[in-house]
Amino acid sequence: MKILVINGPNLNMLGRRDSKKYGTVTLLEINEELKKLAEKLDCQLEFFQSNHEGEIIDFLQKDSSREADGVLVNPGVLVRYAYSFRQALVDLDRPVTEIHMSDISKTGVNKRVNVLDDVRIGQVAGLKERSYFEGLKKLINFIKKI
Repeated sequence: MKILVINGPNLNMLGRRDSKKYGTVTLLEINEELKKLAEKLDCQLEFFQSNHEGEIIDFLQKDSSREADGVLVNPGVLVRYAYSFRQALVDLDRPVTEIHMSDISKTGVNKRVNVLDDVRIGQVAGLKERSYFEGLKKLINFIKKI
């Protein structure tokens, strides 16, 4: 099983952002722990992070991305306005689990809009780095059932 792990804008700054919301671990440290968990779950991960919506769309449209069984995504602020990103996930036609380190219902601008509401199979939010691990488990369990 292959899972794409996509991180949107500003997530490259983890470890240097507001520790109350995001903890103190870096994205690299989260990815290393995700690799360990994926190995236990007999799963391969491909990581991608960009601060640019178009680069994420290009990644999703690659032939190798189409070989994935699912997508674990922390879209960051893209979740509020990125309809092109949303469409790229729809076109990929794979199960998507959305994760956020903070509770997005309480933070940010435009709290009511989530462009992934009807695209994702689940969401995990507010658990800091644990959101990634719980999200990966949720996604893999879903894929195994289909």
